[in-house]
Amino acid sequence: MRRVIGSGLRWLGMAAWLGLAGAFGAAGVALAQDNRASGGVVGETHSSLGAPIPWGIGLQPAGGPVKEAIHDFNTLVLWIIVVITAFVLVLLAYAVWRYREGVNPTPSRTSHNTVLEVAWTVVPVLILLIIAIPSFRLIYYQDRARDADMTINVQGRQWYWHYAYPDHGTLAFDSRPIPDDELKPGQIRSLSVDEPLVIPVGATVRVLTTGQDVIHSFFVPALGVQKYTIPGRTLETWFRADREGTFYGQCNQICGTNHWFMPIEVRAVSPERFQAWIEEAKQRYAQGPAAAPALAAAPADPGLQLAGSRR
Repeated sequence: MRRVIGSGLRWLGMAAWLGLAGAFGAAGVALAQDNRASGGVVGETHSSLGAPIPWGIGLQPAGGPVKEAIHDFNTLVLWIIVVITAFVLVLLAYAVWRYREGVNPTPSRTSHNTVLEVAWTVVPVLILLIIAIPSFRLIYYQDRARDADMTINVQGRQWYWHYAYPDHGTLAFDSRPIPDDELKPGQIRSLSVDEPLVIPVGATVRVLTTGQDVIHSFFVPALGVQKYTIPGRTLETWFRADREGTFYGQCNQICGTNHWFMPIEVRAVSPERFQAWIEEAKQRYAQGPAAAPALAAAPADPGLQLAGSRR
């Protein structure tokens, strides 16, 4: 019997350690970007925006319904892991106390116990089913937009992003990071870009991704978006921003030497400001890159300006 319980405890202990590792991995640690020049953030810290913060732990605050669903699923899995870990710790403590040598000098030589073996096979299967059902629902929820209000084409290139708004004619532009020596107060090193992706608040945005050269990944944590951009294929996902703000992301696919050179800045504005930006953007880009202003407005700036182009 001791051998059977010992074997079971080893399996349960391994499951507990894997569960703890999964919990910390799922929660993540959102540390601020390292900044050799100024310590990370130039100007004020945008704790209310979709960006990493110093010593931040856990998932970024949700900026839309997709991320809210991810938060809910993460919480479900975390509590399941907490319950499993607590159960294993109690069981280990009981086994150490109940079967210690002082009160059990002659251990049992029983090598099999059908009930225990069935239990520690069936229970993990049931736990996995409890996790799998909402997991599949979340995957299908993220997959495609229903009744999208607008479409944005995202193309990953070595090493920058190319955005197009097919619902608004030929409007398209490239997005690159702002060099460290040109950062303005309120802009974040390695995250702020010259040409942000501008969207209206409350709009369901269909995102179609493709790659020009190698595989990249369009990843904006606060909006719950992560999709590969693969050459020769078009993939679909969607997101919606429920509040105004700036949400940052990066390519998280190791895509080459300048992989770090592909930050993403999504700026959610009111529908009125978005329409004004669209009209201005059509005029600016129709005249060519040289006609655009020098730099993007800082995220905290109340006025939305077109960013300068770095071609």
